[in-house]
Amino acid sequence: MNIEDLVAIDVHTHAEVSAGGHASLSAELFGASEKYFKEHPRPTIPEIAAYYRERRMAAVVFTVDAEHATGHPRISNEEVAESCAEHPDVLIPFASVDPWKGRAGVREARRLVEEYGVRGFKFHPSIQGFAPDDRMAYPLYEAIQELGAVALFHTGQTGIGAGVPGGGGIRLKYGNPMLVDDVAVDFPELRIILAHPS
Repeated sequence: MNIEDLVAIDVHTHAEVSAGGHASLSAELFGASEKYFKEHPRPTIPEIAAYYRERRMAAVVFTVDAEHATGHPRISNEEVAESCAEHPDVLIPFASVDPWKGRAGVREARRLVEEYGVRGFKFHPSIQGFAPDDRMAYPLYEAIQELGAVALFHTGQTGIGAGVPGGGGIRLKYGNPMLVDDVAVDFPELRIILAHPS
């Protein structure tokens, strides 16, 4: 990637469909999201690369691992990383590890950085069903900090679950950016990005 040739880097690009057609959200949540956002295309990762290449931009690409809270299987982090590796001129691979996975999640995070070149991790607390300052996530943050990777947090409102009874179980309170304050204090070397500043 030649940074000098780029006009911008989009640090928040969702991989919403796998190469085999598996969606990142359940049909119910995706339908609600599509209705809320009015238009919600689901490009493949090669299509994402073409879109950004045409605009002389780069993009950070990730999926969201929310299996614990939603019961919906994620798109594979390995697939996202491998697909991004096919487009290194414009795509930067991030991953998502559900904090509820505990030590298994920490091992996965280390493997993804060391073996797949993942540069950071996406957290969507509202969909993953956890408060960012919950100590159960701290071992994962510690590993991300040690690896020199980035922690990217969704903050604020989300259209996911809009119009579904009970919001589809998604709790907006977990998107409060102040919940990342303790994380920033307790992990002073952790590089943090707050998406959708709220």
